[in-house]
Amino acid sequence: MLNVIKRGILKVHEDIKVIYDNDPAAKNILEVVLCYPGLHALIAYRFAHRLYKWNIPLLPRIISYITRIITGIEIHPGAKIGRRFFIDHGEGVVIGETTVVGDDVLIYQQVTLGGTGKESGKRHPTLGNNVIVGAGAKVLGNITISNNVRIGAGSVVIENVPEDSTVVGIPGRVVHRAETDCKCNLMHNRIPDPIRCELNKLKAEIEILKENKE
Repeated sequence: MLNVIKRGILKVHEDIKVIYDNDPAAKNILEVVLCYPGLHALIAYRFAHRLYKWNIPLLPRIISYITRIITGIEIHPGAKIGRRFFIDHGEGVVIGETTVVGDDVLIYQQVTLGGTGKESGKRHPTLGNNVIVGAGAKVLGNITISNNVRIGAGSVVIENVPEDSTVVGIPGRVVHRAETDCKCNLMHNRIPDPIRCELNKLKAEIEILKENKE
């Protein structure tokens, strides 16, 4: 029991530190502890998840429900969330029961890590390490988002995503990245536009055809 408490305290300490280190709006530790609903939801989840693993009935879901009312963030106690998880702002975030989240993951407000129907078993996504999910993005179904992936704001992802990729659009389109520096966690708006890239290619081909005719 003592070891469980120590591990829990260590995880909460890391959750606080990652917010303070990465959010320029965080002026001090006390502000992080008192004013960040993402942190509050995560602490409540970690407690509810432990009770869930101990097969304690109903109480974990009650904790999840009360937390949703207070913070606007719904994390099912059955979800598996790694270390240094950061929910920025957080309003409207939904994380389903069989979701698996790796370490050093950042998600923004209105993100859904959800299912696609009434199927049983593993029905929610798996996120690897160093994943960033932009505001309003929806990641749906039993799919795998590999390590070092960025998902652009408002995207809807319904298929597996390979490592070191950026996903944008509805449905999400994968754009491979040359660089994978994940230190700029809050720069998730710097993503390529695959539609513009394709239009530029077509425009260049048209110009070449025009020159050949002349």
